[in-house]
Amino acid sequence: MFGGQSFSREPQRRKIGTHLPESEALSMEGQGAILREGEITACQPLPRGSNYVYLTTLKWNGTDLRAIYKPRRGETPLYDFPDGTLYQRERAAYLVSQALEWRLIPPTIIRQGPQGIGMLQWFVAAQTPDYDRFFDKHLDDFKRVAVFDWLVNNADRKGGHCLEGLDGRLWFIDHGLTFNVAPKLRTIIWDFSGQPVPSELLADLEQLLPELEEGGALTEALAELLAPEEIEALRGRLAYILKRPVYPDSFGSYRRTPWPPY
Repeated sequence: MFGGQSFSREPQRRKIGTHLPESEALSMEGQGAILREGEITACQPLPRGSNYVYLTTLKWNGTDLRAIYKPRRGETPLYDFPDGTLYQRERAAYLVSQALEWRLIPPTIIRQGPQGIGMLQWFVAAQTPDYDRFFDKHLDDFKRVAVFDWLVNNADRKGGHCLEGLDGRLWFIDHGLTFNVAPKLRTIIWDFSGQPVPSELLADLEQLLPELEEGGALTEALAELLAPEEIEALRGRLAYILKRPVYPDSFGSYRRTPWPPY
């Protein structure tokens, strides 16, 4: 089911309680339930980028947990993306990641908040950012996310969007600039250019094909978030990757690396 977080196959580890650490104590499904049902009791602005971002506190069974909140009304208009759609693209990227069973992105939902409708994402308690160390340590994860960014046409993959949780697991955030019809791939991860895409990643992509057909579960879910032509462009990129499974050295973008890169 694409409307919830049912792609996760992780078991529920333990019921949340007053002394439960917030980072990795629940499955992604459990985290999604808290995002949907928890009471937002605080909302603190974060000085981050050109759009409004808030660190929120969620009250759940007597425990305070944290999430990242990006309201629609806090989005800066862009010339190349439809106004007021970035929060929906964050959710769409999460759904694609879950459909692939790659689980790259923290649980992400859409709900009403103190500043109106927006994206709410599970907060990752992270190590001190160190992209170069992360890259060497998590090479397979970066091969996977490089394909993911190609697939969703990510126009803004910076080093600071790669987080290592306190348990050593890698997470990827900030997917508002995705799913454009025009080629927009801008990323710092060009290390694999010209190399073949690993066969196990291609197998996962193959399994996505029926989900993206007309009437497919993923198509139905994305139809609430993206324009029809954007979903069709996603299908086209998937087909292209499977037909020519070699990491690109560009994807038609006038500038292939975002600025600033971190």
